[in-house]
Amino acid sequence: MLKYALMKKFEPTLEHALYAVALLFAIGLRFLHLGALPLSDFEADWALQALRITQGLKPAIGPNPAYVHLTAILFFVFGTTNFLARFWPALAGSLLVLAPWFLRGRFGRLPMLILAFGLAIDPGLVAMSHLAGGPMLAIAFLVMTALMWMHDRRPAAGLFAGLALLSGPSVWLGLLGIGLAWVFGSGIGKKIPAQSEQDAPDAVADSSPARLNLKEMRLPLFWGIGSLIVAGSLFFISPKGLPAFVASFGAFLRGWWILSGVQVWQLLLALPAYEILPLGFGIAGVVRGILKRETYSLRLGIWALSALILALVYPAKQTGDLVWALLPLWVLAAVELGRHFDFQSRNRWEVAATMVVVIAFLVFGWLNLASITNMDWSSDLVRTRLWLLAAVVLLVVLSLLLVGTGWSISVARLGGVWAFLITLTLFTIAMSTGAAGLRQPLTIELWQPEPRTGRVDILLKVANQISDLNRGYADQLPLTILSVDSPALRWLFRDWQVHAVSELAPDATPELIITTSQDLSLAAKYRGEPLVLHEVAAWDKAAPADWLKWFIYRQMPLARDNVILWVRSDLMLDSQDTTSPAP
Repeated sequence: MLKYALMKKFEPTLEHALYAVALLFAIGLRFLHLGALPLSDFEADWALQALRITQGLKPAIGPNPAYVHLTAILFFVFGTTNFLARFWPALAGSLLVLAPWFLRGRFGRLPMLILAFGLAIDPGLVAMSHLAGGPMLAIAFLVMTALMWMHDRRPAAGLFAGLALLSGPSVWLGLLGIGLAWVFGSGIGKKIPAQSEQDAPDAVADSSPARLNLKEMRLPLFWGIGSLIVAGSLFFISPKGLPAFVASFGAFLRGWWILSGVQVWQLLLALPAYEILPLGFGIAGVVRGILKRETYSLRLGIWALSALILALVYPAKQTGDLVWALLPLWVLAAVELGRHFDFQSRNRWEVAATMVVVIAFLVFGWLNLASITNMDWSSDLVRTRLWLLAAVVLLVVLSLLLVGTGWSISVARLGGVWAFLITLTLFTIAMSTGAAGLRQPLTIELWQPEPRTGRVDILLKVANQISDLNRGYADQLPLTILSVDSPALRWLFRDWQVHAVSELAPDATPELIITTSQDLSLAAKYRGEPLVLHEVAAWDKAAPADWLKWFIYRQMPLARDNVILWVRSDLMLDSQDTTSPAP
């Protein structure tokens, strides 16, 4: 009997298979070519801290000890690579897709399955999963804390809460948004009359915020403090991570008077440029909640609005801070989309015909908009194309009105919703491939902290060739970095013997020098080659045509910072002297 019970304990269903498909989508978008792009200065700074721990040093740990210590374990076991530097954020972003499984009893099976696929393909979450040292660990650990708490798994909730507090300043921004939503949304259930079960979505449970019981808090506090001590000190190997936990809160507070340089318009632009699917259907869910007085919709809407406002007003803002608003938006969108699967009593051929017509108009409108990017904006043809675009929008509205009056409103609703859903899903997946760095040529995305790292892989390749030519092996020559403060550069040459200096004596003759100076004025002769170290999108110089081209193709003029790799002339194969960088 026991053997039979164990065999019957798990029976795979279609729902399990669909969650597995969503997980595979998430893993593919997050792990494919994960280590292909070089680390930026932001990422390399965190990766270098983990590297120093594996070297037996006692480095100062930044306010994200969870990432540094977890990555140090990977570096110690497997070695240092770009892939491993981004491994934990990618894994956390992938496993986040399974979080809706724990909410099926609260929001329903179908909406949560939709949510799983939404989280898998979301461009913002994909981009943050590719960012070493970014907020993805904080998001995943905080979500798991809430889920474990709701399912009365207090020790696990305490464990994940401790890890969340070790995951950088971003967790405090998320907690503040949740706290504000709790304050402003806690009284909604008392003010709004109880809704009938017919109006509420399937399996949605409305529960007021639970009161904390001090006795119940003992066990999660024990596990939380334990995880803080063990993970924060890496089993007491890196005790400097413990004060870094407190420093993360200090870094969050300092962010209120230190400007990051990211403009408000960048965050506002990211919503329609990447997140039009959860934004559109999420707003529809909030509107439905207001009209039907659905408590859960209003609370989720308040959470999304609070997180969005915080991301906009926070002086040290980054575009990635929007992910705290995307979580409630996706829940709202998933529940709203779950209402539009009522095909049983509809004529499916009529719905399909409506979908085809609307999708055809939307695709035509997009192609028409894309054609403008190659035209002169002062020409009459551009104005004609813009009028044509407006006509397409009008035709979509008229088509749905005609279907609603000729066939039925339900057919128009289903056909329109599914047409937009299919089109926007394809758009979202396309944006995710760009955010994941899977497109060639590489696109200009809003999610990554600037400056972006240029083709420094060429810099390393040339230096390795020179070393192999003279020593028989790569990374054997000593390298001098002169007046260039770049964590990305230090990470790139992490296997080299590197000397970072601010100036060189006139009689110094180092073999390889990386600097921005075009005149070394040293005793020996050198040959130089300029290469791109940093790239920054020239947003302030963009014309209207550039903005449209970015929206369609994610292309934008770039401002580049170059460094010069100087090689002592006697190390070159032909020993040819030259004192100026190659053109």
